[in-house]
Amino acid sequence: MKLDRKNKLLAGLVVAAAILIGKIFYIQIIDDSYKTDASNNSMVHAVIYPTRGIIYDRNGKILVGNKVAYDMLVTPKEVGEFDTLALCEILGVPPDFIRAKMQEYYRNRKKIGYRPVVMLTQLPPEIFMRFAEVAYKFPGFRGQARNIRDYPYNAGGNLLGYISEVSADDIKRNPEVYKAGDYIGKTGIEATCEKYLRGEKGYNIYLRNSRNRIETRYKDGEMDKEAIPGKDIVTTIDAELQHYGQELMQNKVGSLVAIEPSSGEILTLVSSPGIDVDLLADIGRHYKEIADNPYKPMFNRAVQSSYPPGSVFKLVNGLIGLQEGVFTPKTEYPCHMGYHFGRNRLGCHDHRSPIDLEEAVMMSCNAYFCYVFRNTLENGKYASVAEGLDMWNRYVKSFGFGRKLGSDFPSELGGAIPDSKYYDSVYGQGRWKATNVISLSIGQGEIGCTPLHLANLCATMANRGYYYIPHMIKGTDSVPIDRKYYERHYTMVDTSYFPVMVEGMYRAVNSGFGSGGTATIAAVEGLDICGKTGTAQNPRGDDNSVFICFAPKDNPKIAVAAYVEHGSFGARWAAPIASLLVEKYLNGEIGAGRKYLEERVLDGNLMDKVKPE
Repeated sequence: MKLDRKNKLLAGLVVAAAILIGKIFYIQIIDDSYKTDASNNSMVHAVIYPTRGIIYDRNGKILVGNKVAYDMLVTPKEVGEFDTLALCEILGVPPDFIRAKMQEYYRNRKKIGYRPVVMLTQLPPEIFMRFAEVAYKFPGFRGQARNIRDYPYNAGGNLLGYISEVSADDIKRNPEVYKAGDYIGKTGIEATCEKYLRGEKGYNIYLRNSRNRIETRYKDGEMDKEAIPGKDIVTTIDAELQHYGQELMQNKVGSLVAIEPSSGEILTLVSSPGIDVDLLADIGRHYKEIADNPYKPMFNRAVQSSYPPGSVFKLVNGLIGLQEGVFTPKTEYPCHMGYHFGRNRLGCHDHRSPIDLEEAVMMSCNAYFCYVFRNTLENGKYASVAEGLDMWNRYVKSFGFGRKLGSDFPSELGGAIPDSKYYDSVYGQGRWKATNVISLSIGQGEIGCTPLHLANLCATMANRGYYYIPHMIKGTDSVPIDRKYYERHYTMVDTSYFPVMVEGMYRAVNSGFGSGGTATIAAVEGLDICGKTGTAQNPRGDDNSVFICFAPKDNPKIAVAAYVEHGSFGARWAAPIASLLVEKYLNGEIGAGRKYLEERVLDGNLMDKVKPE
């Protein structure tokens, strides 16, 4: 009996010892929180922030560089008594700010330990120098240099995007990369290329003595880590052209997009009104001002606005009709001030009648494309109009409409192209016909697309049947881009049908004043611009002005889409804007004979026509 009791005691001691040893093992080997706390008390890690990568335009000009600013750090356990008002005067902050911050730090002092925390960010050098002269009066406070963004060109605030302090969600998603006080690209190219631009933080380790004073480098700097600078980014943007495009769109609401057809590289992407680059470097200070602007300058209309395309969409419907064999380029249709069906009429402007396809494109005849569209849907090879519409839907989507194009710009919108299911839900299955959806023939009705979609359509016309996915980043050895940006994407329409449509676009611009061409105002001698006007109905006011064009006709170098809200018919504002951009890009300047047009556009102010949402 005594032996059993002795064995039980021994067994209990063994178990207790095992538990104790296991706990010690866990604390010393597995759980490093105690070691971390000890390190916080004896070692100081001074973070070295990397230089963020530079963003260049296609010609090597700096769009986004860096300049030095300072963060104010505070180590709460080192702070003694100090003159709060004097510090506030130096830093340019109210006393309540300092008091609130210190109270927060004291509440969390056990968690913070001897680690420095960021109290203020982006102090300009002159303020930091004022502090440095009297820093000895404020123990526990010190400055730390940091690079912030600098913008040599006022070119594309919405396009470039901005960086700001990481949020709790940013840290949660990437706890190994980001800590409180770090910065991250939030929008635009800064967000798209964050993983390349940010670089990798480094640090210097210092030892702290028993009086909490830093004495020396830990192991003579052997354990320090150098910061790795971010990688530079080369964009496809032309800085000068981007700036000029912004000037043309000043005091107008809409977008202007230019693409190099042979590569899909975006030359210009303007959203107006946009964000001035002067506000980007310190976006936190100006964020409320920008966010409260009723015209929503942070909203990038080039990729996020879903607009009706208007008459530029006639190009797509004409090509589909040719592919489907429902008419030929020589087919003539009448137009008596519009297309008449039953007691209804879809109106059109006055021009000679009948006309063939080239003339219909040149004159932008509504009736002609109503005939083409109706014949496409009522094609006898389909069992129903619904089946014909679904085939039409497939054709349209092969041009890139109704879905995201897959560009490298964040927040791209896909737009909308209706199908039979949609109209079945509106009218009932089998209870609608081609005339119920006839407005689709001229780019109205339920079609929604972005200006980027329209620019891509223009590039497809320029290439006679294919496009490259539009993109903003050039591939380099250090920053490769997805192979998809080098691949041609053909439409479902045979390339042999495109030249006749291009000829109509050429005649629309170059047929001479009074000939019926709707875009003669866009003509520039020697450039052979091909274009198509559009006037998109707007239920909230004046129609939207739309124009797409490319040049030269052969071996095109640039394709442009201009979309001006409440700008009236296409030739009123969009055509001059787009053609001026083309002329500037190809000729380097605006000719004397078109200076009047440039002045009219630069001075034009349509803001009073637009009711901000």
